[in-house]
Amino acid sequence: MAQEIIFANGEYSELTNYIRKNGFKKIFLVCGKSMYSLPIGEYFTSLSYNAGIKIVYFSSFEVNPSYESVKEGIKIFKEENCDVIFAVGGGSAIDVAKCIKLYSNMDSKVNYLLQTIVSNKIKLLVIPTTAGSGSEATRFAVIYYNGEKQSVANDSCLPSAVVMDASALKTLPLYQRKSTMMDAFCHAVESFWSVNSTDKSRQYSRKAIKMIISNIDGYMANRHESNIGMLNAANLAGKAINISQTTAGHAMCYKLSSLYKIAHGHAAALCLRKLWPYMITNINKCTDLRGEEYLSGIFMEIAAAMGCNSAMEGAIEFEHIFNKLGLDIPEFNNEYYIILKTSVNHVRLKNNPIALTEDAIGMLYQQILRKEN
Repeated sequence: MAQEIIFANGEYSELTNYIRKNGFKKIFLVCGKSMYSLPIGEYFTSLSYNAGIKIVYFSSFEVNPSYESVKEGIKIFKEENCDVIFAVGGGSAIDVAKCIKLYSNMDSKVNYLLQTIVSNKIKLLVIPTTAGSGSEATRFAVIYYNGEKQSVANDSCLPSAVVMDASALKTLPLYQRKSTMMDAFCHAVESFWSVNSTDKSRQYSRKAIKMIISNIDGYMANRHESNIGMLNAANLAGKAINISQTTAGHAMCYKLSSLYKIAHGHAAALCLRKLWPYMITNINKCTDLRGEEYLSGIFMEIAAAMGCNSAMEGAIEFEHIFNKLGLDIPEFNNEYYIILKTSVNHVRLKNNPIALTEDAIGMLYQQILRKEN
Protein backbone atom coordinates (compact mmCIF):
# COMPACT_ATOMS: atom_id res chain seq x y z
CA MET A 1 0.00 0.00 0.00
CA ALA A 2 1.33 3.41 -0.96
CA GLN A 3 1.69 5.65 2.08
CA GLU A 4 1.03 9.37 1.74
CA ILE A 5 3.67 11.58 3.39
CA ILE A 6 2.52 15.05 4.42
CA PHE A 7 5.06 17.68 5.48
CA ALA A 8 3.54 20.07 8.00
CA ASN A 9 3.97 23.82 7.80
CA GLY A 10 3.29 26.20 10.68
CA GLU A 11 -0.46 26.35 10.02
CA TYR A 12 -0.98 22.68 9.05
CA SER A 13 -2.72 23.67 5.82
CA GLU A 14 -1.57 20.43 4.18
CA LEU A 15 -3.27 18.42 6.90
CA THR A 16 -6.44 20.50 6.56
CA ASN A 17 -6.41 19.83 2.81
CA TYR A 18 -6.04 16.07 3.48
CA ILE A 19 -9.04 16.12 5.84
CA ARG A 20 -11.17 18.08 3.34
CA LYS A 21 -10.09 15.92 0.40
CA ASN A 22 -11.23 12.79 2.21
CA GLY A 23 -14.42 14.35 3.58
CA PHE A 24 -13.75 13.41 7.20
CA LYS A 25 -16.37 14.70 9.63
CA LYS A 26 -15.54 12.84 12.84
CA ILE A 27 -11.93 12.03 13.79
CA PHE A 28 -11.03 9.46 16.45
CA LEU A 29 -7.78 10.91 17.82
CA VAL A 30 -5.45 8.61 19.79
CA CYS A 31 -2.97 10.82 21.58
CA GLY A 32 -0.59 11.06 24.49
CA LYS A 33 -1.19 13.74 27.09
CA SER A 34 1.84 15.70 25.84
CA MET A 35 -0.01 16.49 22.61
CA TYR A 36 -2.05 19.20 24.31
CA SER A 37 1.07 21.35 24.84
CA LEU A 38 2.19 21.04 21.21
CA PRO A 39 1.21 23.18 18.20
CA ILE A 40 -0.56 20.14 16.71
CA GLY A 41 -2.78 20.03 19.83
CA GLU A 42 -3.79 23.64 19.27
CA TYR A 43 -4.49 22.81 15.63
CA PHE A 44 -7.01 20.08 16.53
CA THR A 45 -8.73 22.39 19.02
CA SER A 46 -9.10 25.08 16.35
CA LEU A 47 -10.19 22.49 13.77
CA SER A 48 -13.07 21.52 16.00
CA TYR A 49 -14.14 25.15 16.53
CA ASN A 50 -13.51 26.59 13.08
CA ALA A 51 -14.16 23.78 10.62
CA GLY A 52 -16.97 21.91 12.33
CA ILE A 53 -14.91 18.73 12.51
CA LYS A 54 -15.79 16.61 15.54
CA ILE A 55 -12.76 15.31 17.44
CA VAL A 56 -13.12 12.30 19.75
CA TYR A 57 -10.02 12.19 21.95
CA PHE A 58 -8.69 8.90 23.32
CA SER A 59 -5.76 8.91 25.77
CA SER A 60 -6.66 5.97 28.03
CA PHE A 61 -3.61 3.83 27.36
CA GLU A 62 -0.31 3.06 29.06
CA VAL A 63 3.34 3.46 28.00
CA ASN A 64 3.24 -0.29 27.41
CA PRO A 65 -0.32 -0.33 26.03
CA SER A 66 -2.64 -3.09 27.19
CA TYR A 67 -5.10 -5.20 25.24
CA GLU A 68 -7.86 -3.78 27.48
CA SER A 69 -6.98 -0.24 26.39
CA VAL A 70 -7.30 -1.26 22.76
CA LYS A 71 -10.69 -2.89 23.49
CA GLU A 72 -11.88 0.30 25.16
CA GLY A 73 -10.67 2.36 22.19
CA ILE A 74 -12.54 0.14 19.72
CA LYS A 75 -15.72 0.43 21.80
CA ILE A 76 -15.59 4.24 21.80
CA PHE A 77 -14.60 4.40 18.11
CA LYS A 78 -17.70 2.37 17.20
CA GLU A 79 -20.07 4.12 19.60
CA GLU A 80 -19.02 7.53 18.32
CA ASN A 81 -19.32 6.36 14.70
CA CYS A 82 -16.01 8.00 13.72
CA ASP A 83 -14.94 7.82 10.08
CA VAL A 84 -11.14 7.94 10.46
CA ILE A 85 -8.44 7.27 13.05
CA PHE A 86 -5.61 9.70 13.76
CA ALA A 87 -2.70 9.12 16.15
CA VAL A 88 -0.40 11.74 17.65
CA GLY A 89 2.48 10.58 19.81
CA GLY A 90 5.32 8.11 20.09
CA GLY A 91 5.27 4.38 19.46
CA SER A 92 2.66 3.63 22.16
CA ALA A 93 -0.01 5.95 20.77
CA ILE A 94 0.65 4.78 17.22
CA ASP A 95 0.55 1.08 18.21
CA VAL A 96 -2.78 1.57 20.03
CA ALA A 97 -4.23 3.33 16.97
CA LYS A 98 -2.97 0.56 14.69
CA CYS A 99 -4.67 -2.12 16.79
CA ILE A 100 -7.93 -0.17 17.06
CA LYS A 101 -7.95 0.11 13.27
CA LEU A 102 -6.94 -3.54 12.81
CA TYR A 103 -9.58 -5.06 15.11
CA SER A 104 -12.45 -2.57 14.69
CA ASN A 105 -14.49 -4.71 12.29
CA MET A 106 -13.98 -7.99 14.18
CA ASP A 107 -16.09 -9.85 16.75
CA SER A 108 -15.84 -7.99 20.08
CA LYS A 109 -17.09 -11.08 21.97
CA VAL A 110 -14.00 -13.11 21.03
CA ASN A 111 -10.39 -12.31 21.97
CA TYR A 112 -9.08 -10.27 19.04
CA LEU A 113 -5.65 -11.89 19.34
CA LEU A 114 -7.19 -15.29 18.58
CA GLN A 115 -9.16 -14.23 15.52
CA THR A 116 -8.16 -14.29 11.87
CA ILE A 117 -7.47 -10.72 10.74
CA VAL A 118 -10.11 -9.31 8.40
CA SER A 119 -8.74 -6.26 6.59
CA ASN A 120 -10.77 -3.05 6.44
CA LYS A 121 -10.66 0.26 4.60
CA ILE A 122 -10.58 2.56 7.64
CA LYS A 123 -7.91 5.18 7.09
CA LEU A 124 -5.21 5.72 9.71
CA LEU A 125 -3.13 8.91 9.78
CA VAL A 126 -0.27 9.22 12.27
CA ILE A 127 1.80 12.16 13.47
CA PRO A 128 4.94 10.94 15.27
CA THR A 129 6.15 13.20 18.08
CA THR A 130 9.52 11.47 18.41
CA ALA A 131 12.20 10.65 15.85
CA GLY A 132 12.83 7.07 16.81
CA SER A 133 10.30 4.24 16.79
CA GLY A 134 9.58 4.37 13.06
CA SER A 135 6.19 2.84 13.93
CA GLU A 136 4.55 5.13 11.38
CA ALA A 137 6.31 3.16 8.63
CA THR A 138 5.74 -0.42 9.79
CA ARG A 139 3.09 -3.13 9.75
CA PHE A 140 3.94 -4.06 13.33
CA ALA A 141 2.41 -3.14 16.67
CA VAL A 142 3.00 -4.19 20.26
CA ILE A 143 0.39 -4.52 23.00
CA TYR A 144 0.36 -6.39 26.31
CA TYR A 145 -2.14 -9.10 27.23
CA ASN A 146 -2.18 -10.14 30.90
CA GLY A 147 1.20 -8.46 31.24
CA GLU A 148 2.77 -10.45 28.38
CA LYS A 149 4.06 -8.72 25.25
CA GLN A 150 2.07 -9.51 22.10
CA SER A 151 3.59 -8.71 18.72
CA VAL A 152 1.01 -7.95 16.05
CA ALA A 153 2.01 -8.01 12.39
CA ASN A 154 -0.35 -7.31 9.53
CA ASP A 155 -0.29 -5.13 6.42
CA SER A 156 -3.51 -3.47 7.64
CA CYS A 157 -1.46 -1.94 10.48
CA LEU A 158 0.51 0.23 8.07
CA PRO A 159 -0.81 3.82 8.33
CA SER A 160 -2.28 5.22 5.15
CA ALA A 161 -0.77 8.66 5.78
CA VAL A 162 1.99 10.20 7.90
CA VAL A 163 2.44 13.84 8.88
CA MET A 164 6.05 14.91 9.37
CA ASP A 165 5.87 17.67 11.98
CA ALA A 166 9.26 18.90 13.18
CA SER A 167 7.61 21.30 15.66
CA ALA A 168 6.59 18.26 17.71
CA LEU A 169 10.27 17.62 18.51
CA LYS A 170 10.92 21.13 19.76
CA THR A 171 9.93 20.41 23.36
CA LEU A 172 11.10 16.78 23.44
CA PRO A 173 12.87 16.09 26.77
CA LEU A 174 16.62 15.59 26.38
CA TYR A 175 16.67 11.95 27.53
CA GLN A 176 13.83 11.06 25.16
CA ARG A 177 15.59 12.94 22.37
CA LYS A 178 18.72 10.83 22.88
CA SER A 179 17.04 7.47 23.40
CA THR A 180 14.63 7.72 20.47
CA MET A 181 17.42 8.75 18.12
CA MET A 182 19.46 5.73 19.20
CA ASP A 183 16.42 3.51 18.61
CA ALA A 184 16.29 4.72 15.00
CA PHE A 185 20.06 4.18 14.68
CA CYS A 186 19.73 0.61 15.99
CA HIS A 187 16.84 -0.07 13.60
CA ALA A 188 18.91 1.05 10.62
CA VAL A 189 21.99 -0.98 11.61
CA GLU A 190 20.14 -4.16 12.58
CA SER A 191 18.02 -4.06 9.44
CA PHE A 192 21.16 -3.64 7.33
CA TRP A 193 22.70 -6.90 8.57
CA SER A 194 19.46 -8.88 9.08
CA VAL A 195 19.27 -12.22 7.29
CA ASN A 196 15.96 -10.93 5.86
CA SER A 197 17.49 -7.80 4.30
CA THR A 198 16.85 -6.98 0.66
CA ASP A 199 18.33 -4.46 -1.75
CA LYS A 200 15.43 -2.14 -0.88
CA SER A 201 15.74 -2.47 2.89
CA ARG A 202 19.50 -1.90 2.73
CA GLN A 203 18.89 1.20 0.64
CA TYR A 204 16.58 2.54 3.36
CA SER A 205 19.10 1.61 6.07
CA ARG A 206 22.01 3.26 4.29
CA LYS A 207 20.09 6.51 3.83
CA ALA A 208 18.89 6.44 7.44
CA ILE A 209 22.41 5.95 8.84
CA LYS A 210 23.83 8.76 6.73
CA MET A 211 21.04 11.10 7.79
CA ILE A 212 21.46 10.25 11.47
CA ILE A 213 25.22 10.85 11.34
CA SER A 214 24.85 14.15 9.48
CA ASN A 215 22.11 15.46 11.79
CA ILE A 216 23.23 14.33 15.27
CA ASP A 217 24.86 17.59 16.35
CA GLY A 218 22.08 19.82 15.04
CA TYR A 219 19.42 17.50 16.44
CA MET A 220 20.99 17.55 19.89
CA ALA A 221 21.11 21.35 19.62
CA ASN A 222 17.37 21.29 18.77
CA ARG A 223 17.78 22.94 15.38
CA HIS A 224 14.68 22.86 13.18
CA GLU A 225 16.34 21.53 10.01
CA SER A 226 18.08 18.74 11.94
CA ASN A 227 14.80 17.82 13.64
CA ILE A 228 13.31 17.39 10.16
CA GLY A 229 16.34 15.34 9.14
CA MET A 230 16.03 13.05 12.15
CA LEU A 231 12.31 12.55 11.56
CA ASN A 232 13.09 11.45 8.01
CA ALA A 233 15.91 9.19 9.20
CA ALA A 234 13.63 7.46 11.71
CA ASN A 235 10.99 7.00 9.02
CA LEU A 236 13.54 5.44 6.65
CA ALA A 237 14.79 3.12 9.41
CA GLY A 238 11.17 2.14 10.06
CA LYS A 239 10.72 1.31 6.37
CA ALA A 240 13.85 -0.83 6.58
CA ILE A 241 12.70 -2.92 9.56
CA ASN A 242 9.25 -3.22 7.99
CA ILE A 243 10.99 -5.38 5.39
CA SER A 244 13.75 -7.09 7.36
CA GLN A 245 12.68 -6.89 11.04
CA THR A 246 15.16 -6.34 13.87
CA THR A 247 17.80 -8.75 15.14
CA ALA A 248 19.68 -9.71 18.32
CA GLY A 249 20.17 -6.15 19.59
CA HIS A 250 16.42 -5.74 19.96
CA ALA A 251 15.94 -9.32 21.12
CA MET A 252 18.29 -8.61 24.02
CA CYS A 253 17.00 -5.16 24.95
CA TYR A 254 13.36 -5.64 25.94
CA LYS A 255 13.86 -7.25 29.35
CA LEU A 256 16.83 -4.95 29.99
CA SER A 257 14.54 -1.99 29.50
CA SER A 258 11.86 -3.27 31.89
CA LEU A 259 14.23 -4.47 34.63
CA TYR A 260 16.28 -1.28 34.77
CA LYS A 261 13.39 1.09 33.95
CA ILE A 262 15.20 2.70 31.02
CA ALA A 263 13.86 3.80 27.63
CA HIS A 264 13.67 1.23 24.85
CA GLY A 265 16.14 3.05 22.56
CA HIS A 266 18.61 3.44 25.45
CA ALA A 267 18.45 -0.32 26.11
CA ALA A 268 18.77 -1.17 22.40
CA ALA A 269 21.90 0.99 22.09
CA LEU A 270 23.41 -0.51 25.25
CA CYS A 271 23.11 -3.95 23.66
CA LEU A 272 24.20 -3.01 20.15
CA ARG A 273 27.42 -1.31 21.28
CA LYS A 274 28.74 -4.69 22.54
CA LEU A 275 26.95 -7.00 20.10
CA TRP A 276 28.36 -5.22 17.04
CA PRO A 277 32.11 -5.82 17.64
CA TYR A 278 31.36 -9.37 18.81
CA MET A 279 29.67 -10.11 15.51
CA ILE A 280 32.54 -8.68 13.48
CA THR A 281 35.09 -10.82 15.31
CA ASN A 282 32.93 -13.96 15.07
CA ILE A 283 32.21 -13.87 11.36
CA ASN A 284 32.87 -17.64 11.23
CA LYS A 285 29.55 -18.13 13.06
CA CYS A 286 27.67 -16.63 10.10
CA THR A 287 24.14 -18.01 9.61
CA ASP A 288 23.18 -15.85 6.63
CA LEU A 289 22.84 -18.12 3.60
CA ARG A 290 24.56 -15.45 1.52
CA GLY A 291 27.79 -16.35 3.30
CA GLU A 292 30.67 -14.88 5.32
CA GLU A 293 32.08 -12.84 2.45
CA TYR A 294 28.70 -11.22 1.90
CA LEU A 295 28.32 -10.44 5.62
CA SER A 296 31.82 -8.98 5.83
CA GLY A 297 30.88 -6.69 2.98
CA ILE A 298 27.71 -5.65 4.83
CA PHE A 299 29.69 -4.72 7.95
CA MET A 300 31.93 -2.61 5.72
CA GLU A 301 28.95 -0.94 4.01
CA ILE A 302 27.48 0.04 7.39
CA ALA A 303 30.82 1.54 8.44
CA ALA A 304 31.10 3.41 5.14
CA ALA A 305 27.63 4.91 5.64
CA MET A 306 28.94 6.25 8.95
CA GLY A 307 32.02 7.71 7.26
CA CYS A 308 34.35 5.05 8.70
CA ASN A 309 37.13 3.16 6.93
CA SER A 310 36.74 -0.33 8.44
CA ALA A 311 34.02 -2.53 9.90
CA MET A 312 35.45 -2.34 13.42
CA GLU A 313 35.88 1.42 13.16
CA GLY A 314 32.13 1.63 12.54
CA ALA A 315 31.39 -0.39 15.68
CA ILE A 316 33.79 1.74 17.72
CA GLU A 317 32.23 4.93 16.38
CA PHE A 318 28.78 3.73 17.45
CA GLU A 319 30.02 3.25 21.02
CA HIS A 320 31.73 6.65 20.86
CA ILE A 321 28.39 8.25 19.92
CA PHE A 322 26.68 6.39 22.77
CA ASN A 323 29.30 7.60 25.27
CA LYS A 324 29.18 11.16 23.95
CA LEU A 325 25.44 11.27 24.60
CA GLY A 326 26.11 10.47 28.26
CA LEU A 327 23.56 7.67 28.46
CA ASP A 328 23.92 5.67 31.68
CA ILE A 329 25.30 2.14 31.81
CA PRO A 330 23.34 0.17 34.45
CA GLU A 331 25.22 -1.58 37.23
CA PHE A 332 25.61 -5.35 36.99
CA ASN A 333 23.04 -7.20 39.11
CA ASN A 334 23.36 -10.96 39.37
CA GLU A 335 19.64 -11.55 39.92
CA TYR A 336 18.79 -9.50 36.82
CA TYR A 337 21.62 -11.14 34.89
CA ILE A 338 20.09 -14.60 35.36
CA ILE A 339 16.72 -13.31 34.14
CA LEU A 340 18.28 -11.57 31.14
CA LYS A 341 20.15 -14.66 29.94
CA THR A 342 16.93 -16.65 29.63
CA SER A 343 14.57 -13.94 28.38
CA VAL A 344 15.83 -13.34 24.85
CA ASN A 345 13.28 -13.48 22.03
CA HIS A 346 14.49 -16.38 19.89
CA VAL A 347 12.38 -15.34 16.89
CA ARG A 348 14.45 -12.17 16.59
CA LEU A 349 17.63 -14.19 17.16
CA LYS A 350 16.80 -16.12 14.00
CA ASN A 351 17.07 -12.86 12.07
CA ASN A 352 20.61 -12.30 13.37
CA PRO A 353 23.37 -13.19 10.89
CA ILE A 354 25.74 -14.45 13.61
CA ALA A 355 24.71 -17.44 15.76
CA LEU A 356 24.46 -16.65 19.46
CA THR A 357 24.60 -19.40 22.09
CA GLU A 358 23.28 -18.91 25.62
CA ASP A 359 26.90 -18.62 26.82
CA ALA A 360 27.61 -15.92 24.25
CA ILE A 361 24.49 -14.03 25.27
CA GLY A 362 25.51 -14.27 28.92
CA MET A 363 29.00 -12.98 28.12
CA LEU A 364 27.54 -10.07 26.15
CA TYR A 365 25.23 -9.08 29.01
CA GLN A 366 28.24 -8.96 31.32
CA GLN A 367 29.92 -6.54 28.93
CA ILE A 368 26.73 -4.53 28.43
CA LEU A 369 26.17 -4.00 32.15
CA ARG A 370 29.65 -3.57 33.61
CA LYS A 371 31.17 -0.13 33.40
CA GLU A 372 34.61 -0.31 31.89
CA ASN A 373 37.64 1.32 33.51
